[in-house]
Amino acid sequence: MSPIPSSSSSRSIAAGALPSSIALVVSCEHGGNQVPAIHASLFDGAAALLDSHRGWDPGALDLARRIAARFDAPLLASTTTRLLVDLNRSVGHRQLFSGITRPLPAAQRDAILEAHYRPHRDAVEGMVGMHVAAGDRVVHVASHSFTPILDGIEREVDIGWLYDPRRPAESAFAARWMHSFGRRAPGLRLRRNQPYRGRSDGLASLLRTRHADPAYAGIELEVNQRFFEAGGPRWVELQARLVDSLAAALDWPMR
Repeated sequence: MSPIPSSSSSRSIAAGALPSSIALVVSCEHGGNQVPAIHASLFDGAAALLDSHRGWDPGALDLARRIAARFDAPLLASTTTRLLVDLNRSVGHRQLFSGITRPLPAAQRDAILEAHYRPHRDAVEGMVGMHVAAGDRVVHVASHSFTPILDGIEREVDIGWLYDPRRPAESAFAARWMHSFGRRAPGLRLRRNQPYRGRSDGLASLLRTRHADPAYAGIELEVNQRFFEAGGPRWVELQARLVDSLAAALDWPMR
């Protein structure tokens, strides 16, 4: 896990450069389902679980890489399975550890936090804090995906933008991005704060407590995994349209 360094540029936003007052930070908390060798024995017989949506967010890292590359933005990502520890949950949250790791002794859980959880969280918090301290307005895009069917019920969402509706600038930016994407991809089911609530426990929620609106806007982008599972040109096109619509939304100054 390492950031992709950003660089300044005089290119237009359409070509990928960002307005000088906005810093884009991209993260992906559930980018893979890898198991560190030291913990491999815990996951004996759990291959199907690791491959499922409970083990990772399929497609989320692909999209995060596309966004970061387009804007030459830092990408902070983890490919360790969320079944070891969930990087998008606060310490003490009941879903921080999975049913596999929750029964471990406290000392082992603490070691997992030190080795896998805190490095990612500290990197994202540090990157955001550095830009805010420099006077930039930070747009943090956390790339996630969700299973189309949960507990036997189809989720009637294709793309979801999660944000805190109590923060006017963050809300306005999410609306701009969603509207911009909707013009490019008519017919898809676009939702605000679905299939999850933007105010729920997560890394963006923590960062909102540290940085005021509009200095920080945290958007968790949730993409239905059916697009990744289908693959092919449609998945590639969907990613391209999400990136293009983000470019259009970033061309608007946050107020």
